Amino acid sequence: MQKYCKNLESDHFTKIKNRGKWFEEGAEIYAKEIRENIFLLFIVLKDSENEDIKALIAKFYGADTIGIREPEQIMFYLSVKCKEDLHYFEKYIKNTESEPAKLK
Repeated sequence: MQKYCKNLESDHFTKIKNRGKWFEEGAEIYAKEIRENIFLLFIVLKDSENEDIKALIAKFYGADTIGIREPEQIMFYLSVKCKEDLHYFEKYIKNTESEPAKLK
């Protein structure tokens, strides 16, 4: 999974400092705006035994609130614990990219 985290920054994701209480202390946040104020986030949680990745599509009040405040709305959430989970997420993203967004 570390391989995927390294690819995030090279794939136009911005690493954001976690300054709030919504994500655990020490969490690494990678964000990419996919629509106005709607972001694709990867949150990497590290403890002494595991590395856990959370994938979210969420609406924030603005990019500057990520890592500080909770999102306004969570539209998709996935806990990535193994390669298969990531495969399902990639499949979901490809399906949503091929369909026009219907945001109001």
